[in-house]
Amino acid sequence: QDLTPEHGYPLRLVVPQRYAWKSAKWVRGIEFMKFNRPGFWEQYGYHMDADPWAEERFGTPDQTKYR
Repeated sequence: QDLTPEHGYPLRLVVPQRYAWKSAKWVRGIEFMKFNRPGFWEQYGYHMDADPWAEERFGTPDQTKYR
């Protein structure tokens, strides 16, 4: 079945094994970077990696310095 615009047409990105805030929702562009930098949620204390198997919901104190 073809994707509709409401469900990601023409391309749907899947980000497996990450909590929801690390997943792709509405992609308007892709930027390739040499180093990881905190996004919106990470600036407010969420973990940079967000691996649910490691219970990485909240960041370490050194990650929250970007606030």
